[in-house]
Amino acid sequence: MKKSTFKPFIQVKSNIRKKKEGIGLSPYAVVFRGEQKMDQTRIHAMDFTQEDFTEFEIQSTDQLKALHKSKSLSWIWVNGIHDTARMAEIAGEFKIPKNILSDILNPSLRSKLELFDDGLFVTLKLLQYNEKTEQVSVENLSLIITENTLISFREDVGPVFDPVRERIRKFNNKIRISGSDYLAFALLDVVVDHYIYILGILGDKVETLDDKMTVHVGKELPAEINNYKREINFLRKSILPAKEMILSLAKLDTEFINNANRLHFRELQYNINEASDLSDTYREILYDQISIYHTLVSSKLNDIMRTLTVFSVIFIPLTFIVGVYGTNFDNLPELHWKNGYFIMWGVMVLVALGMLVYFGRKKWF
Repeated sequence: MKKSTFKPFIQVKSNIRKKKEGIGLSPYAVVFRGEQKMDQTRIHAMDFTQEDFTEFEIQSTDQLKALHKSKSLSWIWVNGIHDTARMAEIAGEFKIPKNILSDILNPSLRSKLELFDDGLFVTLKLLQYNEKTEQVSVENLSLIITENTLISFREDVGPVFDPVRERIRKFNNKIRISGSDYLAFALLDVVVDHYIYILGILGDKVETLDDKMTVHVGKELPAEINNYKREINFLRKSILPAKEMILSLAKLDTEFINNANRLHFRELQYNINEASDLSDTYREILYDQISIYHTLVSSKLNDIMRTLTVFSVIFIPLTFIVGVYGTNFDNLPELHWKNGYFIMWGVMVLVALGMLVYFGRKKWF
């Protein structure tokens, strides 16, 4: 049996599943329920207007207070959410309710949208493709949208949002003047673009299976198809809840989303629909491929059975002839013929050739 060369695409992290320790905890419990990925929590910020721009690391509560009171637009990003004390500082300054802070500290949380007095809470799964390892990692991304501030929470550090930061650093860029809701749209758009990008990579792998089936129907193909089915279903567990959340976000009537920016959230809705459609398409392709595989195997088996049947049918009359002359009766006149042996062989060859010609005309082989 040929050894399968399948390489897992999805790098499943334990923190996307609910842990036993979290069962029964209060929804207001400020407890980190995931797996620590960084040594310490790091908090950075950008504070900007159309003309001015500053970028720095936040070390103290006073800096948070200054950003909260600032009339300019601010983006605070938190990498590493395991430090509950620092998370509580942020929540206290920006008046984030305990139940929402508890959700932020729960990486296994399903994509969700919640409105509170001082802002809007959004959470969804962030998927990233590592080109070196050729694997996808999954983590939770949470956003708090307030009047002049966007706070993003991630479990780890990474360059996924660097394009957005570069846009902010550029002078006289639309993202500097369009509000915290537009900045949230920019981040969500990056997340959805990664969905589409990753599905495209996995889709290329899925489509190569068609070429494999045309060359060789190997026994390793069903296992490979089932692995890709499992990975597509895993991606759908992140994409479909995100789709529901974005659809609700696009329809949400709140002061934290400016009417001028609703067009962009409708565009985001279109993009997440594209990601959902792609996942559906590749899922159907995989189901079709497993059906095609079984059809090809059945066809190959039928060809083998047809060949065996042809040979069996040819040898039935030959076996009959040999059986008749292999009996032990004394009164068999042909046994005393001088050329009886050769005559029997001639009859057997003629019968075999006649049957082969007949089967050939019937196109049985």
